Parts: sequence; C-alpha cells; structure tokens
Amino acid sequence: MELIDYLQKALEADASDLFVITGTPVSVKTMGRMVRLSEEKIMPEDAKALVSDMYERAGRDISGLFDNGDDDFSFAVPGLARFRVNTYRQRGTYAAVVRIVRFAVPDWRQSGIPESVIGLSNLRHGMVIVAGTAGSDKSTTEACIIEEINRTRDCHIITLEDPIEYLHRNQMSIVSQREIAIDTKDALSGLRACLRQAPDVIQLGEMRDLETIRTAMTAAETGHLILATLHTKGAVNTIDRIIDTFPPEQQNQIRIQLCSVLRTVVAQQLLPAADGGRVPAFEIMHVTNAVQSLIRDNNTHQIDNAIVSGAADGMISMDQSIMALYKAGRITKETAIAYADKPEKMRSRVGA
Repeated sequence: MELIDYLQKALEADASDLFVITGTPVSVKTMGRMVRLSEEKIMPEDAKALVSDMYERAGRDISGLFDNGDDDFSFAVPGLARFRVNTYRQRGTYAAVVRIVRFAVPDWRQSGIPESVIGLSNLRHGMVIVAGTAGSDKSTTEACIIEEINRTRDCHIITLEDPIEYLHRNQMSIVSQREIAIDTKDALSGLRACLRQAPDVIQLGEMRDLETIRTAMTAAETGHLILATLHTKGAVNTIDRIIDTFPPEQQNQIRIQLCSVLRTVVAQQLLPAADGGRVPAFEIMHVTNAVQSLIRDNNTHQIDNAIVSGAADGMISMDQSIMALYKAGRITKETAIAYADKPEKMRSRVGA
C-alpha cells in the first residue's frame, strides 16, 4: 500500500498515531491499543519509500534526518487531515511515528476538558502552563483555549509551534501561526521577535531551555498572556522543573518572579475509559496568595495540600479528578488505582 492508503486507514480506525517501523507491519494506536493495518512486515526499502513520501508531501529536505538521526515536521492532505511526523533511524533503517491531527479544533466538551480550564481564556496577562507526559493531549487543551479566545475576543494571537498542529481560522481574533525551523529559526528567536509583533496572546510549545523560560516569564510580566506546555507530571513538578532550570544563585529571584506571573498550572493525563477509548483527568492549580507564599518560600512540597483543600478557589488534585471519573462510571476501579498519584489511598477510597 502507498502512504496515502495507510493514512486513510488510520483515520477510518480513529487512530491517534501511525507507526512505520522496519520488520513489523504498519500499525496504528487506537483506543489505547496497537492494531496492525496489514499482516505484511515492512522491509527497509518499503520504510524508506514511505518516509521519503512524507518528506515530499511536506516539501522538506530529508537531509535533516541524515544529519541528526531524527527530525520533526508536519504536512497536510487536503480533505483528509494534518499529520505531525517524527522520523528517526533505528538499526540503520528509516522509521516514523505520525500523529493524526484533524483539521478542525475539537469541541472541548467532547474532549472532556473542564469548563474551568476553558475559562482561562478570559485571562488578560500572566502565564498558564499545561503539563503532562508525552501523549497526554496537552496540545489539544492548548488549542481549545486558543480557539475560545479566537471566538470571543478581539486579539492578536501568535502561536510558536514545533510543528503546527491544529489550524486556527481568524474569527474575532487574528491568529498568526509560526512553525519552528520553517517560519522562525528556533523558539527563542520566534518568541523574542513576536514581542515586536503586537501580540495579546502567545502560545508556545514546550519550554525546553532556560532562555526560553526566562523570555516567556518576562513577556508575561509585560502584559501578555502566555500559554506554554511542559513535559512534567503534576503542578508541583512543573514549578520545581522551572526553578531547577536556573543556576542556584538565581533561583530565589526566579521564585519571586514566577509566583508573580504564573496564574494556573493544568496537569493532565489520559486514562483508559471503562467503555473503551480514553478519558482525560485534570489537576488544576491556581496561584492563590497561599500558593504564591509556598513558591516564594521554597515550600513547593506543601502545594499538593493546598490543591486538595482549594476547591473553593477552583482547584482539584489529580486523585480527586480520578475519583470523580470513577464515581461517574467513566473508568474502572483498577484504572483509578493504577493512575492515582497515591495508589494506596485510592485503593482504600474505591474499596479495593
């Protein structure tokens, strides 16, 4: 089969990812399970042809794969979908993992995103971080917040993405979408440049280095709303990760700066649903006066307690979110225990 045939089959299977790896049949991940699209194993020349087709469709030079051993890019097939690609070499052969991204931003209600998270679109300045491990659907949550701003506010929104996933059509806002390595040299250069492009809202992909984090925090201080992601698990780990990125002699100042610009951390993970598929669980931490004090005084280990007791301020812990899904019959008892931050306490709560 040709690449386009595999992509079509992936969409028909409602898959999240397509896998092209030598020595095994082309497969997709759907409903959290790996499913083969055929029984025929892919040979090295077949994998090379499929990967080369991806580069041709993206109008991209394959030399990046040759030089670095891996590469990130995206392409679109009109009438089908967008595809986010990571190519890499393994055992001397070509391989690729392709994330399927529908053209339209999904409805946040159908995606299981809480209304309080979408309500962050009303913020006018400061920093919002969406945290989670790889594959936790952080980019969908970010895109839904951006789409709500686009739908309801007069803004200039600039996104810096690696690569661009969802396409935003201008509604009440103007949306400028920039892809790293194509529209701008790197995230830091793009972030510095966009501060001269009259933005109201800036969406970043993952904040990967000290200078990008520093520049994002400065932008949040100067009246912009910054939405960014981090590959971390939970609000506390997110805060510690940001502070630990800086040298020890700068960390006290960064704590003060962070507690003044950070508005909310949304941490999420995808859990197997009881009826098949996936369902998201969310931890929401708002930076209240109490949380500010804990960050400033280097007592981040106490933030979990503040989240658990912060329901009146709109906060919810991951285990509280998981428990709510269990009570609603969305997940099984076993899933609740397996994905809880404190499995033993969860085991007791669900009566296992």
